[in-house]
Formats: sequence, C-alpha cells, structure tokens
Amino acid sequence: MSLQSIDWFIIGSFFAISMLIGILVSKRAGRNTSEFFLSGRSMPWWLLGVSMVATTFSADTPNLVADIVRNNGVSGNWVWWSFLLTGMLTVFLYAKLWRRSKVLTDLEFYELRYSGKEAAFLRGFRALYLGVFFNIIIMATVSLAAIKIGWILLGLTPVQTLLVASVVTVIYSSLGGLKGVLITDFFQFFIAIIGSVWATIVIVNIPEIGGLENLLIHENVKDKLSILPDFSDMDTLIVVFIIPIAVQWWSVWYPGAEPGGGGYIAQRMLSAKDEKNAVWATLFFNVVHYAIRPWPWIIIALASLIVFPEVSDLAKAFPHVDAHIIRDDLSYPAMLTYLPSGLLGLVLASLIAAFMSTISTHLNWGSSYVVNDFYQRFIRPEASGKELVLVARISTVLLMVFSALLALVLNNALQAFNILLQIGAGTGLLFILRWFWYRINAWSEITAMVVSFLASLYFQLIHVNIGFSEIPPSHELIIVVLITTIAWVSITLMTQPTNEETLKSFYRLIKPGGPGWDKISTMVKNESTEDLLNSEEWDIPVAILCMVVGSMTVFSILFAIGYIIYGDFKLGAIMSSIGFLGTWCLMMLWKKLKMD
Repeated sequence: MSLQSIDWFIIGSFFAISMLIGILVSKRAGRNTSEFFLSGRSMPWWLLGVSMVATTFSADTPNLVADIVRNNGVSGNWVWWSFLLTGMLTVFLYAKLWRRSKVLTDLEFYELRYSGKEAAFLRGFRALYLGVFFNIIIMATVSLAAIKIGWILLGLTPVQTLLVASVVTVIYSSLGGLKGVLITDFFQFFIAIIGSVWATIVIVNIPEIGGLENLLIHENVKDKLSILPDFSDMDTLIVVFIIPIAVQWWSVWYPGAEPGGGGYIAQRMLSAKDEKNAVWATLFFNVVHYAIRPWPWIIIALASLIVFPEVSDLAKAFPHVDAHIIRDDLSYPAMLTYLPSGLLGLVLASLIAAFMSTISTHLNWGSSYVVNDFYQRFIRPEASGKELVLVARISTVLLMVFSALLALVLNNALQAFNILLQIGAGTGLLFILRWFWYRINAWSEITAMVVSFLASLYFQLIHVNIGFSEIPPSHELIIVVLITTIAWVSITLMTQPTNEETLKSFYRLIKPGGPGWDKISTMVKNESTEDLLNSEEWDIPVAILCMVVGSMTVFSILFAIGYIIYGDFKLGAIMSSIGFLGTWCLMMLWKKLKMD
C-alpha cells in the first residue's frame, strides 16, 4: 500500500494548519503563566468540552479498544466504561469546586488544603512524579500507537514517525500554550470524528466483510458482541465488570478519569469562564467520550477478527514490522490499510490529530506542573513571567524527548494501561474524600502515594520472582487498593489534622459544607456572621443523585446506539426512552444545584 498525492496533500495541510494556529496565538500565550497554562481563565464550555474529547481520543485509544474487543469482546470495555461514574462525580461535585479554588494547577491545591513542610513536599514531589514520571509513561503509550500506525500505513521506522509527529506537536504546544492547544483540539476533533466514522462505514463494506449483517453473524464475531458480560461466567464477570463497577472507578487514579477530578481535566475546568462553564464542559466530554465515540472503534475491532483472526495473521500480513510490537492492538491500523486514497489521507490525518491533541495536552499539563509547582515554588520564586514561559517551553521539549525514548521499548497499549491502573490503585477514595473530610492531611496523601507505588512494584517485579504463583491483575488491583486504603486511613487517624487557620481559609473559599466539616464550619460561623449562609449551600446529596441519574442516562445512550447497530431496534428504542427520561430528570435536578 502506498499513499497517493491526495493523501499527502491532506496530511500536509493538516500539519500546516496546526503549526499556523500555534504561531498566531504565541504572542499572547507568552505574556505570563496564566495565559500560557489557563488561557486567562476565560474559555467557554463548548471549546473546553471539545478539547477534553479530542485529548482523550488519543492515537492509542482505538488500538486499546481493539486489543480489549479481540480478547474479551465488546463487554471487555467495562474496564474503562466504569470510569464514567468518576466522570459524572466530577461533573456534578468537583467541577465547580475546582473552579472556585482559583488555583493555576491542581497541585497548587495541596498548599491551599494542607499546611506545613509536608504540604510543600507533596506539591513539589507530585509535580515531578505526575508531571514528569507518570506523564512520560502516558505519552509513551500514545507515541507507541503512532509508531504502529506509521509502520503499518506509511512504512516509516519508529524513529522517523516520532521525529515527524513530535516536532510539529512540540512547536505549536510550546508556542501557543493552552489556547493554542484548545483551538487546535477544536479543529482536530472534527477531523478525527469524520475520519473515524467514515473509515468504519468503508471497512464494514469491503469484500472480506460483506456488510454489517455479515459481520454480526460471522463465527469469529458473534460471541464477542454482548455489551454486558456473560453472568454465568463468574471469572470473566469479576474481571471485566464487577471489579471495575464496584471498586476500580472510585479507587484508582487514572489520567483523565481521576476520582475528584485532577490533571488536564482540572486544567480545563480551571480555565473556564465560571463554574457553569466548567460543569457544562465536563458533562459534554463525558457524554461524547463514553456514549458516542467508542462504537466506530468497536466495529473496526470486530471486523479485524474476520480479516486477521490471530496475531500470527497480522505478523504474516506485515512481515516488515518488528515482531516485538505485533500484538492485538496492531489490528486497528492494520484494518485501515483497506481504505481507498483520499479517505486514507483523511483517516491518517485524523489519527495524527488524535496523537497531536493528546500529546499537546500532556505537554502543556506536565510543563505546568514543572514550572508552577516545582521551578517557581522551589527554585526561582522571583522568576518573571517571561522566564517562567521560557522554562515551560524547554520542559515541553524535554518531556517529548523522554516519552519518545520510552515508547521505543513498549509493546502494546493494554500493557501500559494495566501498569498505570496498578500504580494508582487505592488513592482514588482519598482524592474523593479530601474535599469533604477535614481530617485528611498531607501525610494521608503521602502515605497513599508511597504505599500504592510500593505495593504495585512488588506485584510487578518481585512477587513471582521470589517463588509465589502469579496472581491475576484484577486480584492484584483489589489487594493494592485494600492495603493502600488501610494504610492512609490509619495514618490519617494517627496524625494531627491540618492547622485550623488553613482549614478555615479553605472552607471559606471552597464552601464544601457537610458533616465532614462541622467542626470547622462552627469555628467559621462563630467568627463571622457572613459565613452563616454557607450551611445552606451544601447540595452534595442532590449532586450525587445527579451523578447516578447522569451515569444511567449516558449508559442508556451507549446501549441504545449499540443495539441499533446490532439491528435490535426494540431494545434500542427501550434504551433510548430510558435515555430521554434520564435527560429530563437531570434537567429537573440541575435546577437544585447551586452554581455561581
């Protein structure tokens, strides 16, 4: 397969427009860190929501979905669909709280909520731990997907692929700051969606597949179609459904789905015009991300089971590709080789868009940690705005270089996904409760971070090597969650809470309310009659109800689309009706939420 002139023209135009956007907004982005990292806190919900969707589109996500579907069927996607619960919690509980905090990064929260040297240490350490270490792993998985796409569709070596894609991304990310990223995301989003849907329609109708009906009844596919797992197969049910729904969503820190918000999702909420725009942006993201976008990827993954039933078939079809990266996730780019000229260029541009959108967001987010929460806080507090922007641009380049180097040694997307889940296991509940229980302190977070990392390291590198039998990843996850939760709760109860002045200041700014803040609330009200109204603003029960209704609504839309694709219009109509009813209930409940 070789690209034609029209394909190269489309790809070249895409690169040129992305570069132009970064150059056009570079002057304003270079004024100060607020402009570079938060676009002056003036962004509308629709631009932020689209940016969140574009960022999580990611070049590695279709590959990850293909890997999951080929191994565990459509129902295997519950391993990440379960994070919708986290997303809806962020929409109705945390979006307005983050916007209310007025911090530049979510790590700045630590010295807003906690006090002492331990709070400063936590902020600085996590700036490097998340902004550099974790961030490099995430970008490496995305870069791995780019490598596989470049090798299959363009015949490029890994180094060539990373050089071409990374240079353009680094240029517009370092020049344009968050605003450049947001505007480019908006442009890239529509290319990605159009390319994904159009490619699915064409691939389903190639002679090897013979249309949607033939796809759905094929021997290799029909036992993979169920949206819900087989409830009679308890082993599979526990791994792909029960653990994600019962444990994983609230207990695990994962980029883009952090319990309590955080990371680049928090960055988008912090850059919103106001609380309402923060909430609407996050809601839009969750609906599109979980209910609408997965189906084109799922259909192509199912089609790949007919064309490339086994990994060995992929190896035979692409002998020029290095054997160590030929895994099930390679099936997605492999199926794209069946696209005609013109469309192939558009789809390649959409995949490049997905790569660049995700990488640019992570570069801007990671450099915001390095600059605001490490360099300015600990190295050069007196640094000027221009100096900080320069450091941000340098750190952007270095983050890209190190993530590209790591990508060269990874094998598949699911491998990295599981590593990230394990390392973040057990910390999620703390991130949820720290807003609503004053007793949680910096030592709680330090304990959770250290214990989770060490426990994960033990299972990843030591457990089997010292003679113990291998434990399924799902069981490892539960063990790490249990150990980490017991550890941080124990340390919380054994150590002193944050000093009262810090807690009172946090309470006045955020207005969390609720029984977990009764002691602090009483102190605040005794000091000032103006704070008596705070007790009336605790709308968390309504917000939790909105989260439940919102989750059921989005899942209903997800099911409705799936059943309609499968040709089961009766079930599709039922699920659509539930979705409409849920939307109406949500609109009624929304009126009871208090937002500025």
